[in-house]
This record gives sequence, structure tokens and C-alpha cells, in this order.
Amino acid sequence: MADLSSLLKQIPVADIAEQLGIDESVAEAAVQQVVPGLVAGLAANAEDPKGAASLEKALSRDRGAVHKKKVSEIDTEDGKKIVKNVYGDKQDAVATKLAASATKASDAGDVTGDIIKQILPIVAPIVLAWLAEQFLGGKKEEPAAKEESSGGAIGDLLGDLLGGGSSSGSSNSTGDLLGGILGGLLGGGKK
Repeated sequence: MADLSSLLKQIPVADIAEQLGIDESVAEAAVQQVVPGLVAGLAANAEDPKGAASLEKALSRDRGAVHKKKVSEIDTEDGKKIVKNVYGDKQDAVATKLAASATKASDAGDVTGDIIKQILPIVAPIVLAWLAEQFLGGKKEEPAAKEESSGGAIGDLLGDLLGGGSSSGSSNSTGDLLGGILGGLLGGGKK
């Protein structure tokens, strides 16, 4: 089974740092929070049956290969739409929380909310392409109708990535992200 570490390896951290003009350690610290933050946001949205159906439909859309080495290869406009759908009107608050968490978790220096907001649309299409690969097994087709309880299969996948099934009651740091760091901010996205 895949985990967040295999997803994190897909993110072109060095190129993100270069594109944003920031130190690579700052980019790495930010990405280490952004990726689980996106997965947690997707999981929160997938708890609602309509949110899960919307996510499954989004996963069936071809976003190209997961393995992108350059930011220029990433559709950041699509990334902005993904971020808006995941966080809704809470994007700024989530970015602030993720930045504070990244700064606290790393000696990389200050990771600002602005840096997080610039990285989110870069990373979001990679996260969705990677999830599609896991969920659809590389097939680009509409998934079959899933069980309507707590996000069904996609909710289970996201919950497993966060370290504790679809309700994420885990005590590991990634699992804590859903309840502790982001608190009640999630679930405000588009269903």
C-alpha cells in the first residue's frame, strides 16, 4: 500500500525552491506540510457523499503523468481550482496554519502563508494525479459507484494515507494534521 512518503517523493522540491526564489530547506518544510494538508482537506470533503463523488470524478480526469520534475510542466491554473475546491473560502486560514506548522516542525526558517499559498497550486495537481494512480490503478475512467458511507473507497484511501482509516483517529503526526493543526478549518470546500 502507498503512503505519504511515496507521494512526497513525487514533488519537485528543488525546482519549486528555484521558481519561488526561496531556500530549498524552506520549500521542503513547506511541502512536508502542504501535501498532508491537501490530503486532509480531500479527506474532509470526501466524508460527505457528494464530496466523495466530486473527488472521484476529479480523479478520473487526466492530469498527465505524476512524475513532473519542473514546475513549468504543472498546470498551476488547475492547481488553483483544486485548492479552491478543497479549502473553499478558508484558503488563507489553512495556509497560515500550515505555515506555522512548517516553521515549528523545521529549522528551515520562516515558512510564510504566502509561500504556502504559492506552493499549494503547484503541488495540488501532482497530489490528484498520484491519488488517481492509486485509486484507479492508472486507468483514466469513471470509477464505479462506490458505497455512500463516509467517502467510500476514496475516503478509505485518504484515511489510510493520513494514518487511520477514513476518520483519522491516529496519533501519528500526519493523522494529527486533520484534527489538530487544521482543526475545524477543513470541510469548507466545494462538495
